[in-house]
Amino acid sequence: MTLGVAAETATMSNAAPAEAAPAEATSTAEGEAPPAETAPAEGKAPAEATPAEGEAPVEPAPEEPKAPTPPPPDEPTSEPLEVTVEDKSDSSVTITWRPPKTIPANSGLDGYTVEITKEGTEDWKAVNEDLTVSCRYAIKNQTTGDRLLVRVVAVNSGGRSPPATIADPILVKEVGARPKVRLPRFLRQRYVKKVGEKINLVIPFSGKPKPVVTWLKDGEPLDPKRANIRTSDTDSILFVRQAERVDSGSYEMCVKVDDFEDKAAIIIQIIELPGPPASIKVADVWGFNVALEWTAPKDNGNTEITGYTVQKADKKTGDWFNILEHYTRLNATISDLIMGNTYTFRIFAENKCGLSEECARTKEEATIVKEVIDYKPTPFVERDFTEAPKFTTVLNDRSTTVGYSTKLLCSVRGSPKPKIMWMKNKMILNNMDNPKYRMISTGGICTLEIRKPGQYDGGEYVCRAENQLGKVDTGCKLEVKKPVYADADKDKEAE
Repeated sequence: MTLGVAAETATMSNAAPAEAAPAEATSTAEGEAPPAETAPAEGKAPAEATPAEGEAPVEPAPEEPKAPTPPPPDEPTSEPLEVTVEDKSDSSVTITWRPPKTIPANSGLDGYTVEITKEGTEDWKAVNEDLTVSCRYAIKNQTTGDRLLVRVVAVNSGGRSPPATIADPILVKEVGARPKVRLPRFLRQRYVKKVGEKINLVIPFSGKPKPVVTWLKDGEPLDPKRANIRTSDTDSILFVRQAERVDSGSYEMCVKVDDFEDKAAIIIQIIELPGPPASIKVADVWGFNVALEWTAPKDNGNTEITGYTVQKADKKTGDWFNILEHYTRLNATISDLIMGNTYTFRIFAENKCGLSEECARTKEEATIVKEVIDYKPTPFVERDFTEAPKFTTVLNDRSTTVGYSTKLLCSVRGSPKPKIMWMKNKMILNNMDNPKYRMISTGGICTLEIRKPGQYDGGEYVCRAENQLGKVDTGCKLEVKKPVYADADKDKEAE
């Protein structure tokens, strides 16, 4: 019976996995004790039980299963790297760092704790209640002048890493920066304002900690009755409600941080209308001209004189008229005055603000004397326009056909008007005796019209012009040709 139970137990043991095998031998039926087990020698397999003679062989008991391997314990990270100070102020310190070089894969990294203590103590305390995952942290609400030791610890499930500490104590004080005045471009040259205008200059500056700003005028402190200064963290304002000429000068703004300082100079010029010229006189009068001379004004309005305006007034009317404007010289010649009139002159000075309110006026008057001229006219000599006749266009030879009227043309001049005469073959032609000829003379153009000439009207024609101073001829030849007929006409004439 014991053998059967053992066989059944072995069969079940083979079927189950090795790690699930029971640690103890299977209990026997009816309280019988299991056979004793002999511990195998170290390094040798257990000896197989030899069955008794006449009994069935007994299978060996299964091996005892091994316990499961526990997971490795969580490990902390290595310390953070390169902890440095990024910025400081009067009450805060900002630090930065890099992540640890070694971060275990099974535990990772949960965040960082920033701890501080004052120099000379070991009372470290965390400044962040919750872990920070950023590699940058601002330690706020500190006392100016304290010297702090700072360290950063990385935290994960394995615990805290070794701390990374800044070696030197950190002084809680704003990081200094050299002061700098940022003068606007329009103030880098002379700043000009008129009397009564407002001055409001905003001058930016920079520097850490907040610079100390001072103003000077011509090397002396500003008069608070004339100028107001308002200074903020980033700029300083020079304000004058109503500028006067006494506000002109060289202003200097100085910003200072510890032993460093920066300065900027501003030249302010307050101007107004100039005074009149100091004197004026009539230097000379001749013909229609007057020469004036004057001197520059005693008060130029705190700026240069840019020109003068010269005016004149006739004593008869008293009305003033501009003669010269923006004139830059101290003398002038006034021309084109009217003879017999008496004139007075005045001059205004001019600068960037405009013309002076007052003028300089001549004490003496300038009279343009009306000269008496003895006019002796030149005796009139009448020009002699008499001239002997002269043909300006002569006759030219002509040819015509029997039955076709023709004209002979020429032109003549002379004074007195010459008498015109036409001749044919040295015989005088008279249109009264022979209506064949028509003679016309108009405006010096002489024309002889021959009406329907025949074969015997050809010959030499002469035109003669004659007056008291002489006579002159021009001639031509006239050829009268027979008409040319067609063959049919010839045959008809033959019949």
